[in-house]
Amino acid sequence: MKGTVHKYKDNVNTDEIIPARYLNDSTPAALAAHCMEDIDKSFVGSVKPGDIIVAEKNFGCGSSREHAPIAIKASGVSCVIACDFARIFFRNCINIGLPILECPEAARDAESGDVIDVDLTAGTIRNETKGRTYSVPPFPPEIRAIIARGGLLNK
Repeated sequence: MKGTVHKYKDNVNTDEIIPARYLNDSTPAALAAHCMEDIDKSFVGSVKPGDIIVAEKNFGCGSSREHAPIAIKASGVSCVIACDFARIFFRNCINIGLPILECPEAARDAESGDVIDVDLTAGTIRNETKGRTYSVPPFPPEIRAIIARGGLLNK
């Protein structure tokens, strides 16, 4: 997967990913329409299919709502890379088939607008803009299968 980086700070919480005031409609399209709006008003208008969110530490902290990764995935984001993630958020992403990678070096080096290419099978993140490649442990086959079929509930 290859896309343009949307870079965020430490401690982006699930309320910032999808504000609670929009949880009255849990359809993916409705959630995507408000994804990241409280910390990045331009996100919805600038995100393109395949783009990648990159953040620093503790991305997805806060409540355990599944709406946050659904909003991200439905907005067209193909992958999220961060130094680390809140554990429940991490698992919610896997459950819905959104690839999520912990790589502090790649997360710290990336800037908004960089182009990144991710190979989940090889466990590589290539920042094409900067000409740097980073290694991450590849997902086990079971997790790759969940991601490939779009989540646990998709057959």
